[in-house]
Amino acid sequence: MNSDRITETAYLQRIVPALLEWYPGHRRDLPWRVHPLPYYVWISEVMLQQTRVETVIPYYRRFLKELPSVGDLACCPPEKLMKLWEGIGYYSRARNLQKAAKVVMEVYGGCMPDTKEELLKLPGIGSYTASAISSIAYGRCEAAVDGNVLRVSTRLLEDSGCIDEPKVKKRWEKIWTAVMRQYQESCPEKGSFPGTFNQAMMEIGATVCVPGGAPACSRCPLSAFCLAHLHEGELLYPVRKTKRPRRVEKRTVLLLTDGGRIALRKRSGKGLLAGMWELPNEEGMLTQEEALSYAEGLGLSPLRIRPLPHARHVFTHIEWEMTGWRVLAETLEDLKTCGMEPIGHSPAAAETAEDRTGSYGSGSWALVSVQQAETQYAIPAAFSAYLKAAGIRPKAMLRKERKESAIPECRV
Repeated sequence: MNSDRITETAYLQRIVPALLEWYPGHRRDLPWRVHPLPYYVWISEVMLQQTRVETVIPYYRRFLKELPSVGDLACCPPEKLMKLWEGIGYYSRARNLQKAAKVVMEVYGGCMPDTKEELLKLPGIGSYTASAISSIAYGRCEAAVDGNVLRVSTRLLEDSGCIDEPKVKKRWEKIWTAVMRQYQESCPEKGSFPGTFNQAMMEIGATVCVPGGAPACSRCPLSAFCLAHLHEGELLYPVRKTKRPRRVEKRTVLLLTDGGRIALRKRSGKGLLAGMWELPNEEGMLTQEEALSYAEGLGLSPLRIRPLPHARHVFTHIEWEMTGWRVLAETLEDLKTCGMEPIGHSPAAAETAEDRTGSYGSGSWALVSVQQAETQYAIPAAFSAYLKAAGIRPKAMLRKERKESAIPECRV
């Protein structure tokens, strides 16, 4: 659209009434919309980053049941926090949540800041999340612009700017914030307008102006204002950079067991899946002889070995192609003799050993039963196929709690 910022803002003002009229009858029934308290909005928005709504709902309910306040999050044992997050992925999000919760308790007296500027000072909170919290929970006119909103925006004005460039997102944040503030000034009685507007824009992008396919323009309340639709060019927008192909890594996973327990290893504190528990694994596709040699190198006395199925797991920039071996050893206690750090039989014990060494690493091991692995240890979904081979169901607790819909009252 060839126009200056004022004209863009004036044009987009026209969509607001149509959007607000459409939203109440078409919004999805999502648990974080029932009580849009600051803590609830924050947790939901962080969980929804890189994760589908239907996946997040049971995790969100379980998280709030276990950690109903900022204070509870701040003092939660790290292993429990990781277990609550198990299955969502991107575990640094959970660590940043706890870092930010501690700052809220120490600096803000346990109350979430109510301005975007202050929220941006918290670890892990960026422009989008700060805008979502300040608008939905506090009614401030701050545009929350994510991928869904950018897709709707670029189609509305036939904007050919690449949405992967930060300057394009910042430009749209300024445009929509100006639109929101002008509308708020003309209708001051609409105190909940900022949050409603942001959520309505997100809803249009998630359910109507969808990614990865043709938008449902016949159901869109904004189609009469959408320049891309009027010119039959919806699929030309948004403009994206060509993605680099993911790097493929071949790995061999070892399910080491003595019949009653399996061995878990703690990853390095930096990099991919930092600090998480994992099944021991090595680069490359090990043959049976190489897998036996690996187990013997750990001090084990293998009794039997059998192959496990191939599996694949996709991260943001890396793809693992995996094979596996189940190695039955006479006992896993022999791992103690291979020059590594003491083996912990619980997350707390392993943390104690870790604290002595001052670092994570392949030296931290745990021997655990199936029940312990299911209920106490957070193991990334990348190992799901091999955990199943051990009879471990990482999401057993979650499946049980999918039926629970009550969300506790927020105490802070």
